[in-house]
Amino acid sequence: MGTHESGGGVNFALFSRHASRIRLELFDQPADAKPARVIDFDPARNRTGDVWHVWLEGIRPGQLYAYRVDGPYQPGEGHRFNFNKLLLDPFATAISPLPDWDFGPARGYDPAQTQDPISSKLDDAGAMPKCVFTCEHFRWHDDQPLRHPWAETVIYETHVRGFTVHPSSGVEHRGTYRGLMEKIPYLKELGVTAVELMPVHEFNDYQVPVTNPQTGKPLGNYWGYEPVAFFAPKASYSSAGGLGQQKLEFKEMVQALHHAGIEVILDVVFNHTAEGNELGPTLCFRGIDNAIFYMLAGDQRYYQDYTGTGNTINANHPVVRDHIMGALRYWVVEMHVDGFRFDLASVLGRDGSGKLLANAPLLEQIAEDPILRDVKIIAEAWDAAGAYEVGSFSERRWAEWNGRYRDDVRRFWRGDEGMLGLFASRICGSADIYTNSGKGPEGSINFVTCHDGFTMNDLVSYRDKHNEANGENNHDGTDANFSENCGTEGQTTDAGIEALRNKQIKNFLLTLLISRGVPMLLGGDEFRRTQRGNNNAYCQDNETSWHDWSGLEQHKEIYRFALGMIAFRRAHPILSRQQFYTDDEIQWFGAQGGLPDWTAPKQKQFACLIHEDEQNALYMMFNAGDDAIDFGLPAVPTEARWHLAVDTAHITPADLFAAGEEPLWEDPQTYQLSPRTSAILLVRYTALPEAK
Repeated sequence: MGTHESGGGVNFALFSRHASRIRLELFDQPADAKPARVIDFDPARNRTGDVWHVWLEGIRPGQLYAYRVDGPYQPGEGHRFNFNKLLLDPFATAISPLPDWDFGPARGYDPAQTQDPISSKLDDAGAMPKCVFTCEHFRWHDDQPLRHPWAETVIYETHVRGFTVHPSSGVEHRGTYRGLMEKIPYLKELGVTAVELMPVHEFNDYQVPVTNPQTGKPLGNYWGYEPVAFFAPKASYSSAGGLGQQKLEFKEMVQALHHAGIEVILDVVFNHTAEGNELGPTLCFRGIDNAIFYMLAGDQRYYQDYTGTGNTINANHPVVRDHIMGALRYWVVEMHVDGFRFDLASVLGRDGSGKLLANAPLLEQIAEDPILRDVKIIAEAWDAAGAYEVGSFSERRWAEWNGRYRDDVRRFWRGDEGMLGLFASRICGSADIYTNSGKGPEGSINFVTCHDGFTMNDLVSYRDKHNEANGENNHDGTDANFSENCGTEGQTTDAGIEALRNKQIKNFLLTLLISRGVPMLLGGDEFRRTQRGNNNAYCQDNETSWHDWSGLEQHKEIYRFALGMIAFRRAHPILSRQQFYTDDEIQWFGAQGGLPDWTAPKQKQFACLIHEDEQNALYMMFNAGDDAIDFGLPAVPTEARWHLAVDTAHITPADLFAAGEEPLWEDPQTYQLSPRTSAILLVRYTALPEAK
């Protein structure tokens, strides 16, 4: 499928079962409305089964092309062919940039509506981007998959453009793959082992037809969760151009990250496309074979919507399944990515009628595919239609975003009652969630914040969401934030409130990085990036979402703590083992000794002793209450002493000590823990005096 060099030319191949004719058009410029050459496929000579194909001599890399597909226009039977629409090749590996896709003439046409849009009958070639034929040759040299085990993985979620587009980033190629490359030394210093990139599949930046009511400025599709081509990296993220250069620059970025020991995980959206509902634009799949690619309702004029976007990909149809598998293999084999995070992955487990399948063919095939066998696969194990499969998503190969980890950790540190046992389970790898499915802690992607919701700064600075700038009257975004503003809503100069916010952020970072499972840090949390209370910044391609790197200096205490806790996790491998704790590894204590009262709703303090080996141990104390608590310390051998590693109530540099520099804790029996604080002590043996 797609385009492939062969015998001095290029073969073009496109699937359509119900088409009556197909035309391939070649263009000289991205904005051209008229093709330079037209090739009509002969159904007798240029069709094999459902595959339409033609070989053309003399095609060179950079050639622009697109399709027109004709067939029945019968929405009630699921068919929406329209020869007026220029269509993208779903296998295109690059899409030409177009500053503003004109969705007027690209809109769909549904005669069931009271008005017949004239635009549906207009040729839209000048308003559509074009596909770019690209070659696959690239000098990878000795680049190999890194294959970091889950136990050594620390994920950093970020947005290619937002990471460096702010002037404060200090890079030359802001907002691009190359700009991210320029920040690799920073990522390496921080200590993360993988970057998880928000969608890089091609999408239309201007699909969101709303304006900011506060400024009147138009809003854009910033996040990119509206794909139009599953094989094509985003052209506008390339610093060198969008006529194939985007693919080259993406490969260079991957190669550079691998050289630094950092894996690349892509956030992929295979559950829906940018074509929306029955009134959405016809861009690709809808015009090629709507009845095959989408889940349709009983009245096939309409779409099943399990994604909240207007349509749902028919992911378990064999043809669509092969398409998705082809895309995954392409990104692994040709682009060298190391893993995927699947947006609304529960959708991929539904059959054509929307029913959740016990052993969904696509999910099983992804897990068992021989080409994908070594890549990381992560599910967002829920969808917009009520499926919530955290702890039960498919087979063991699948890791899952642990949404319950996020909520329980937030609620514990907010001071909610009855959270003691749940919090303890989360830091131990969530055995209560994953044991029944046969998964270990590596099945849990632990996170406190992600792109979808508050940043960590905003989690401790806002009690309520503030999404007014999105133009939806603050109705969008979740209300279940489990956040607290520490005394005032939003920014403040109050030193006491700021000190408490710093302490709470340190508590979140410490919790995340001592928990069994796989930690994921939201980009910018390490220097208190703020979205000013917006918990759904999908349309904010501006300073609301961009990384303002001045925070690195302003909040260097938090950055130092984040870096130090990542290093602490690496220095104590017992924290990240891919098994749940045994009774020999961990002991639980109440503040005054003995076991904690797990059932007491007002209990908000406990400690645990983790035995690293016969001589070394960590004593972790947590106090989510409003009063200081004296914790009794476990006895240690006479030749050993407790040393202080971390205390989130202290200011830098006394809040965290590097390995080997932990000071002696003078009192061998008691440690006083401040309110809303966590601390870690470790055992260190002293040399015995020589016998005289």
